[in-house]
Amino acid sequence: MPRGTIRATVLIETIFGAFEMDEILYELRDHSAGLNCGRWDYIFSFIKKFRERADFVMPDRATVTMDKHFLDSYVRLLIKTCHRRGIHAMGGMSAFIPVKNDLALNESALEKVRQDKLREAKAGHDGTWVAHPGLVGVAKQVFDEYMPAANQIDNKRTDVTVTASDLLRVPEGPITEKGLRLNVDVGIQYIAAWLNGNGAVPIYNLMEDAATAEISRSQVWQWLRHKAKLDDGRQVTAELVHQVVQEESAKLASLPKIKEASELFARVATGSDFPDFLTLGAYEQLD
Repeated sequence: MPRGTIRATVLIETIFGAFEMDEILYELRDHSAGLNCGRWDYIFSFIKKFRERADFVMPDRATVTMDKHFLDSYVRLLIKTCHRRGIHAMGGMSAFIPVKNDLALNESALEKVRQDKLREAKAGHDGTWVAHPGLVGVAKQVFDEYMPAANQIDNKRTDVTVTASDLLRVPEGPITEKGLRLNVDVGIQYIAAWLNGNGAVPIYNLMEDAATAEISRSQVWQWLRHKAKLDDGRQVTAELVHQVVQEESAKLASLPKIKEASELFARVATGSDFPDFLTLGAYEQLD
């Protein structure tokens, strides 16, 4: 086969990868199809790599959206880097999925996807991901309107200047009991589904994968490690985390593997060590 027949798109889903985008494209050269934003794993990597630093403590996961400075900087730098080298800059996956039997919720989900793809198309991305085939039409409609050509590589984004401090600016926001409970709830639900053989799981009308569970457990670990305080003044302690795990898992008691999932979540969220990936311990429980 001619050189360049097989090409790969590299998912930039670690904070260190954001500092080496030029190097990654250079090493692949003729085998590169571009770079891709890996949003949720990127946030997990950000927490994971700087977990020992108190000045890198993140607010509630739900508030860490793509308009935050460190994520917006990462997106703009990826587009500029790719287009300068004449290669595609792919957007990220919107996690929203169609909602059955609820027209209002479904329309809300579709609008959130549309706004997400609109942001990407206007930023200069050449394509994007969706979490469900039912959303392809929404994404295509936006990109057809704002990207009538095959790509936007001619948009070099020469207006963009991104520094290391931009990529490392920690977003501001509250840490709340609701955020703690959501991390525990979703983390346990995902681990239980994973133990039952499902790697992509719809939870609260979002398509979740391991990255969501990783963010959830790493945030709890980070808050506990640095004695973070909730917005009501209470400190995040191991006792509080175990209490929330017990309460949230009780609500999910009818689901298979919940006991194993809650025990694993509690272990990786409150242990003194930080396993690189929570699935390392989960593999031991697979049939």
